[in-house]
Amino acid sequence: MNPSFDFGLLPIRIMAGITFIAHGIPKFYDVSGGYKFFQSVNLPAELFIPIALLEVIGGLAILFGVLTRIASALLIIEMIGVILMVKFSKGFVGGYEFELLLMSIGITLVIMGPGKISIENYILKREIFPRGKQLYQKTYSSKADKK
Repeated sequence: MNPSFDFGLLPIRIMAGITFIAHGIPKFYDVSGGYKFFQSVNLPAELFIPIALLEVIGGLAILFGVLTRIASALLIIEMIGVILMVKFSKGFVGGYEFELLLMSIGITLVIMGPGKISIENYILKREIFPRGKQLYQKTYSSKADKK
């Protein structure tokens, strides 16, 4: 794989991880307010804690590059829910553009994996779920063969 992709994913992963952590931790400061908000948008209040945990734990996983593909996929699902249940009616600008950006980052991480500078690659010496990387390499190599 191209080294630019491997190392270029690091700043994307760092910012995505910090962003999710920064949005997840404050949810624990006002749990009762979070329950009320979820009820106000017709979501079960019981989802509040799992979503807050997903943002913090998923953000840490992305930040450190461990289980990156799984964490990214779960956070993509969350962002789809946020857009559909809360933000869509507000329109793109000032509405769901931020969540769409986080989704696109998540899709990139699901496809490309954590990159070279990650716990998966430095400590474990392999990606835990390399399937996306294999698909990318097959697609990339087949395009190169056609040229």
